[in-house]
Amino acid sequence: MPDALSVCPTFQIGPLAVPAYGALLLLALIVGVAAAWASARRQGYQGEHTLTLVFAAFFGGVLGAKIPVWVMHAGALAGAGDPLAWLSGRTIIGGLIGGTLAVLLARRALRLALPSGNVFAPALALALAVGRWGCFFGGCCGGKVTAPSLGVRLGDGLPHYPTQIIESLFALGLFVYLKVAERRSPPPGSLWRTFMLAYFTFRFFIEFLRTDTPIAFGLTLAQLAALGVVAYYSLIARPRAGRREAAYE
Repeated sequence: MPDALSVCPTFQIGPLAVPAYGALLLLALIVGVAAAWASARRQGYQGEHTLTLVFAAFFGGVLGAKIPVWVMHAGALAGAGDPLAWLSGRTIIGGLIGGTLAVLLARRALRLALPSGNVFAPALALALAVGRWGCFFGGCCGGKVTAPSLGVRLGDGLPHYPTQIIESLFALGLFVYLKVAERRSPPPGSLWRTFMLAYFTFRFFIEFLRTDTPIAFGLTLAQLAALGVVAYYSLIARPRAGRREAAYE
C-alpha cells in the first residue's frame, strides 16, 4: 500500500489553514446530522423532537468520548501544563455508549415511547466512514507494524496496518446495508441493535491489529467494552416475541 503523509495535510479555507483531521471530523458531524434528519423525515419520526435527540446524542457522545480519556490519563494531562491538552484524545466506543445513554435519557424526559435508533443507526455509520479518514490523515488510531506490502506509514517510517481505512470501509458497507433495511420498514429500534452488534463485533476483532495495550485476559479495554455491548444487545436488549416494538433503543 502507498505511504500516508507523515504530516497531517491541511485544507485552505479562505485565510484559514484547517488540518485535515479536524476538517474531516467536522464533515463527519455534518453528514451524520444531515443523514439523521433525512432518516427521521423518511420514517415519520416525531419531527418536533428530532433536533433535541440529535443534540442529546452529540453532547452525550462528546462526553462519553472524553471522560474515559480524562480518567485514564488525568496525571499526564495535568502535568502537561497546557489547558488545551484536555481537549485532545477521544474514544469512539465511549462516544457511542455516551450518546446512546443520552438519547435514552432524553426520550424519557420527553416521554417518547417510540425508539429512535432507526433514525440514528445509518447516520452514525456514515459519520464513522467519514471520520475515520480524519484519523488516517491525522496519524492516530493506526495498527501494528506489518509487512511493507500490507501497511501504510503514519509518520514514524514504519508500515502499519491501515486500521482506519479498514474501519471506514466497514462503516460505509454497514451504512449501505442499514439504508436498504430502512426501506423495508423494520421494527422500531431494530436498526440500532443491528448497528451496535455489527460495529462492536467488528471492533473486537480489529483491535487485534491495533496497538492498544491488553489490560485483562489478553484483551484491550476496547475489546472488553465491545464484549459487554455485544452481550447486552444479544442477551438482554432483544425484541419481545409477539411485539413489533423493540425492547431496545
